[in-house]
Amino acid sequence: MKKILLVEDDPNLGLLLQDYLQLKGKFDVVLCTDGEEGLQAFTKQSYDLLILDVMMPKKDGFTLGKDVRKINPHVPIIFATAKGMIEDKTEAFTLGGDDYITKPFRIEELLLRINALLKRTDNAEKKEEQQPTQFKIGQYDFDYTTQLIGINGTQQKLSTKEAELLRLLCLKKNEVLTREEALLHIWHDDNYFNGRSMDVFLSKIRKYLKDDPSVEIINVHGKGYKLLVN
Repeated sequence: MKKILLVEDDPNLGLLLQDYLQLKGKFDVVLCTDGEEGLQAFTKQSYDLLILDVMMPKKDGFTLGKDVRKINPHVPIIFATAKGMIEDKTEAFTLGGDDYITKPFRIEELLLRINALLKRTDNAEKKEEQQPTQFKIGQYDFDYTTQLIGINGTQQKLSTKEAELLRLLCLKKNEVLTREEALLHIWHDDNYFNGRSMDVFLSKIRKYLKDDPSVEIINVHGKGYKLLVN
């Protein structure tokens, strides 16, 4: 049985979601009513997926998501909020969220998103086991598992999305990584605000690689990107 951590400050909605997901989805759902309680619950046991309300007292959902990512960079996170602005959606994915649902929403839609995300996660884990996790990028050593990139004895910790994006570039070194391929693989959707988020990550990765002039990430007009290593 998959275990879900649900953090929702509206007690009526929280109990409704908990009961529905346990009955219809057959999940084990732990309900917390604020961000601090949610973080405490997360540190005590492992979960297969998190549903975080954004507008919460004590600790908001985005801050909680950031804290979670410091502990576990891979657990799927769905952010739920009444705010629907593109900036909020971009922040959700930049912080390492995997999906975003705007209130009010149908509980059936949430269940569909949960099942789809868990299925993608299970399939991705099986596929990841068959691919390399350590790469040599010019003078850099990149360990995808620990999300560390190092050169000349210094190391830089990458975010989950940064590590995933750099790994895709490494797997296609000196070849074109299409924009659509990267967005669908990491964000599972090639929409506009995901594209903006990816551009931010690419800029950061370029800065991490600036100390080796033989390494360069170039834009391939109309297609995507290419990691060049001379």
